[in-house]
This record gives sequence, C-alpha cells and structure tokens, in this order.
Amino acid sequence: MAFDTFAFLPDGLALGAAIVLIALSFFTSALTAAFGLGGGMAMLAALGLVMPPAILVPVHGAIQLGSNAGRAMVQRRHIQWHTVLWFALGAIPGAMVGGGFAVALPETLFRVLIAAFILYSLWGPQPDITGRGPLANLMAGVLISGLGMITGVSGPLVANFLRKIDDRRRLIATHATIMTSSNLAKVAVFSALGFAFSTYLPLVLAMIASGFAGTLLGSRLLEHMPEKAFRLGFRLVLSLMAIEMLRSAVFW
Repeated sequence: MAFDTFAFLPDGLALGAAIVLIALSFFTSALTAAFGLGGGMAMLAALGLVMPPAILVPVHGAIQLGSNAGRAMVQRRHIQWHTVLWFALGAIPGAMVGGGFAVALPETLFRVLIAAFILYSLWGPQPDITGRGPLANLMAGVLISGLGMITGVSGPLVANFLRKIDDRRRLIATHATIMTSSNLAKVAVFSALGFAFSTYLPLVLAMIASGFAGTLLGSRLLEHMPEKAFRLGFRLVLSLMAIEMLRSAVFW
C-alpha cells in the first residue's frame, strides 16, 4: 500500500498550506526567541486563514506550548523561577474560568482594551509602581491566562507584565517559561472540554519541530544583540502586535 501523506493532515487542510505553516513556524519562533514575542500572534493570524475559530485557539495553544517549551529549555539558565512558579499556579484557575467563557463572550471589546492598555503602558506616562511579589504574580497568572482562553493570545500581556526585568536573557527565558505554563493549562482545559487534539497532532508536532530550529537561530541572534537595540526592538514589536489586535478587533 502506498504511503498516504494526506492521511496525516486534518480534513480540509491542503498539503501546500501545511508546508507553509510548518515553514512559518520556523520564522515566527526565531522572531520570538530574538525579541521575546511577535511569533505567537503572527502564527495565530496564519492559522486563522485556514481554520475556523473553534479549532484555531486550541490548535494554536498546542503549537505554542511546544514552541515556548523549546525556547525555555534552550534558555533555561536565565529563567526567573520565583516569578514563573506563582504565575503558573494562577494560570490553572484562570484557564478554567476563561475556558467557561471562551465560547460565550464576544472578544472584540477584550482585544480593544488589551491593545489600548499595552500601547499606553509602552508609550504613556508610567506610575511609580515597584510592587512585585507572589500575590501579584499569582493574580497576573489568573487574569492573563483567563483572557488568553478568550482572545487566543496572551504573549503581549505577559511581555508587558515582565517588561521591567532588566536583563534581556532573563526576560526572554522567563516569558517563554510563563507562556509554557499558560499554554499547558489552555491545552488541558480544551482537552477536558472535549477538543480532539489527536486529529491535529501530526501537524502540530511538525510545526513544533520546525519551531525549535527557529528558536535555536533566534537565541543566537539574541546573544549577539546589543541591549539598547533589543529594548527598542522589543517595544516596537510589542506595539505592532497591539496595533494588529486593534485592527483585527475593529475590522474582522
């Protein structure tokens, strides 16, 4: 019997589209490894061209789980664990509550408010807030993971929450680890709600593998990037993601 490549693809997804998605996973992972974010939203937009919303968010969560876990492993020496652990504890109830509302609430208002908040926090006058601790990290995990279940994207909010970390390697590594915990909770909740991840597993695994190769490239770029250039690139990429959120909310 001849080997049937198409048997490993989800129904309705052409082989050419699958190849493009796998290649795109490489470039978006490289972008995220170099600047901390941007790849997740680009991947969400690409998947949205070939998948309906009910499938898009859980599949995107599974892909990002693998991508972020690979990035966290590569950059594990720089993880700020005291932030990660409390955030991860909050991600569990946040994902459970957000999952209950994911199919019931309109996401347009959420996207507009989140994007506006990110843009203001990047470029607007900032209050002198220095408080950080277990409670703040726990509540951030609850709120950001809950919103991620509804909007499909939580990376920009996590990046905004971590933006005051003064070392770019620690920022990238901690962001990747927090996103791993958030996406793990997302996948677990969607599985409990009955989503059949097995249908999309071959595609997801192929995209995770290509994404890991992109992570290795992006991590090398990060090591050789001047701190000032990284900070400017970080803010610009985050701003572009917020503007894209506004555009998709208003014109979708």
